[in-house]
This record gives sequence, structure tokens and C-alpha cells, in this order.
Amino acid sequence: MLRDDQQNLMDTVDTYRQQILDAERFIWQHPETGYREWQSSAYMEKAFEALGYSLVKAGDIPGFYTDLDTGRPGPRLLILAELDALACPTHPEAVDGKAHACGHHAQCAALLGVAAALSRPGALDRLSGSIRLMVVPAEELIEIAWRESLRQQGTIRYYGGKVEFMRRGYLDGVDLAFMFHTTSDNKADFGCNAGGNGCLAKRALYHGTAAHAGGSPHEGVNALYAVQTGMQAVNALRETFRDEDHIRVHPIITAGGASVNIIPADVRLESYVRGATLDCIREANGKVSRALAAGAAALGAKVTLIDRPGYAPLNNDPRLMEVAKTCLTELV
Repeated sequence: MLRDDQQNLMDTVDTYRQQILDAERFIWQHPETGYREWQSSAYMEKAFEALGYSLVKAGDIPGFYTDLDTGRPGPRLLILAELDALACPTHPEAVDGKAHACGHHAQCAALLGVAAALSRPGALDRLSGSIRLMVVPAEELIEIAWRESLRQQGTIRYYGGKVEFMRRGYLDGVDLAFMFHTTSDNKADFGCNAGGNGCLAKRALYHGTAAHAGGSPHEGVNALYAVQTGMQAVNALRETFRDEDHIRVHPIITAGGASVNIIPADVRLESYVRGATLDCIREANGKVSRALAAGAAALGAKVTLIDRPGYAPLNNDPRLMEVAKTCLTELV
């Protein structure tokens, strides 16, 4: 049974139903990948400002946050939503090869509903501390080469938007944080899990020697074969990964040659190395680096390995999970 103040918040959200659904549709129809979400960010900024919020905008990258203070001592609660879509050209509703296949459009719509409810008179009366509402870019660690260019320019230091926001001080003083995420599991209305893997982002740049593939292939060093050999070596490592470490390595080739009649001399690979702890990520990454380097050595090619921080493993507090369960049970 909801308290009167809880029911009032629910009723307030209902009054903004159309604005919430409009936000979901707009962001779904305008998918943008990480650090490029300018349309989505602008839409959310306008919607928040229409509710009376003053925003702290990242400026040179998309995203923003705003604070609500109850005037009473207590923790600072952070509620997040992610802006970015995935490069997903085969999705049936893809726009320019991108789609919200991870559901971040729904997160943004939900956060707008939270902002609308909390903006109403009396909404903070039974609360203490402060609340920070944050719209963050670049959750998906994709387009790594482009993000590296942003890093080299000094625009960002980290590929992931949350980590970049942390570096900029936007999470300073936060005691508690949560967000919603859609799922393909239809067994329950809500769920909360113990956490998830962390990862690092990895690039491997293979350097071979170009030669005519038909006339003089013996004069070349095939960088594509070097990558393939390295990937085979990585696959041979999989039985060495312990089940409890949850290691995941899933490379893609982002450049595989320029012309079919030229021995590929410039081939590029991107991957994550995921794991349940920083130690096991470090251990697995060492093995992966060794395997990729061995592929280059086998073909007489060279390889440049570039590792950048991704995300630390997530370990949710069991007590906060119980609080979440209690709250969500009351709602449904």
C-alpha cells in the first residue's frame, strides 16, 4: 500500500505521461553513438529546463546534471540515464546504421519522469539530503579509434562517459547511485542483480608489408593473416579462463585491407577484455596481449597494442538491493 506522498508522486508522473513517451520516441528515432549524442542531449536539456531545472552542462561533450536539495542533512543520491545508441546496421529500425538496441532511449524517458515528479511542490517534503539527476554520454565502449582521437585532442581522458564524468568531478560527493536498464527478461517487472563485469578496451594495430597479391605475394607480409593467427591463439586460451572470473574476449576487425589484389599491410582489431575483478582482467589481458603478439611474430609482422581503461567491475551493495526490492515491490 502506497503512502499518500508516494501516490502523489505516481499521480504526478502520470500527468507527464505524454512528455515521457514523446522523449522515448524522439531519442529512439535519433540514435547517436557515444560522445556524438548532441541531438539527444539537447532534447533532454530542453525538457529539463522546461521543468525549471538549472543544468550543469559538460560543454565539449554531451550530457549534463542538475541538483535538488531538500534542505535537510543526508546523503547525496545520484540517478543516471545514458544517452548513447549502438552501431547496429542490421537492426530493423536502424537510422544511419545506429539503433538503441540497448534501450538507453527508455532510460532517458524514465529519468525525465523522475525529474518531472520531483519538480512538483511538496515532492521533497519527506526526503533528506540531495538528489543529483544526470544524463551521461558514451556508455558503450565502441568506435574506440575515434574516441582515441578525442583523447589525443584532450577533449576526453576516458572512453567511457561515466568515467569521464567522474574525472571531471561530476560524481564528487555522491553516496548512493542507481539507474534503470531495460532487459529482455520478461519474467518480472523489475530486477536487481549483484553486479557485472568490468573491462578494458583494447586495440591491436598490425603492420605488414604491401605487395601485389597475384604477381609477387612472396614479397609481402600479410597483416590480415597475422591478425587471424593472433585471434586463433586467443581462442586457444579460452580453456585457461576460470569460470568464476567470467572472462570475455570478443574482438572485431575494424580494418582488414584496402584492395583485394594487395597484400594487407594495415589491419586493425578492437576488443574488450572483461572480467569479474581487476586482478583477473589484468591476468587475462596479459595472455591476450601475448597471443596477439605471437600472431604478428609468426608472420613476421609488427603489432602495436593499446590498452585503455574501460569500467571497473560493478558490485552492488546487498543492503541497497534489499531497499530497492522493498520499494519496487510496493510499486507493483
